[in-house]
Amino acid sequence: MNTAAVILAAGKGTRMNSAKAKVLHELFFKPMLHHVLDAVTAAGIARQAVVVGHQREAVLASLAAYQISPVVQEEQLGTGHAVLCAETACADADLVMILCGDTPLIRPETLQAMLRQHQERGADLTLMTTELDNPFGYGRIISGTDGQVLRIVEEKDADEAERAVREINAGIYLADRSFLFAALRQVGRNNSQGEVYLTDIVGIAVREGRRAEKFVHRPAIDVLGVNSRVELAQAHAELQLRRCRELMLAGVTIYSPETVLISPESVIGQDAVIHAGVHLVGPCQIGAGAVIGAHSVLHGCAVAAGEQVLPLTWRKG
Repeated sequence: MNTAAVILAAGKGTRMNSAKAKVLHELFFKPMLHHVLDAVTAAGIARQAVVVGHQREAVLASLAAYQISPVVQEEQLGTGHAVLCAETACADADLVMILCGDTPLIRPETLQAMLRQHQERGADLTLMTTELDNPFGYGRIISGTDGQVLRIVEEKDADEAERAVREINAGIYLADRSFLFAALRQVGRNNSQGEVYLTDIVGIAVREGRRAEKFVHRPAIDVLGVNSRVELAQAHAELQLRRCRELMLAGVTIYSPETVLISPESVIGQDAVIHAGVHLVGPCQIGAGAVIGAHSVLHGCAVAAGEQVLPLTWRKG
């Protein structure tokens, strides 16, 4: 089925305490919004609409290399309103996947699995969920005794029993386009924030007798958003370790991978050895069996097979 993605990138991100739009904060070599777009592209979803608002010029300027449809949310009236702004951009799609621009750890294979489940179960709406030991701040998934999703309750609107629920909304949705926009036009602003909540479409689907499904994903870290500098650092460390794991499984020895930073475009030969604190930036070419000494920083360099780079080396190609 023809799928469009809507990426929400209009918010200010006040908890970052920054003059820069949240989605432009960088981790692992690029802005967090770019990581989301890369995952969507790798999942096979070519049509992408990015909803911008706060610092829209800067956000759109950062996306010059991406084939996206820009959508402007003039007023910040909530996530549901933001998606409504993208209705025209999704006009020819059968399905619409909605993601937030501050979830840089989402994996393409997770999005693909969600698409498969949605189609296999004939769902009208699928929402991604996960579980947290401390779910404070997240919308809670309220389910029936049969485990079927009933609604999502935001933290500020939840009562004591609802706040005790550990299953939370991951903020990624997949919906049939016709249902999605019809439902959003029914959503009001009668809540503590006075906003159009995207989450309200779940209750509408249940009330109309439509098929609303959960896609439960673990581990939770893959789907959590970045809302502070602390979470930015945690997300960066996760992407850094993913890259090192990928290389180690391909036959590269990496000592202290939590201290090593290797760009996605670097190519490293089998049996190369990377010592602690190494940074490989840009398109580095490291030959088979090469040894990169501790705390070396290489920018776009080529290192021959078997060559040894001394510790504390700084080299630019």
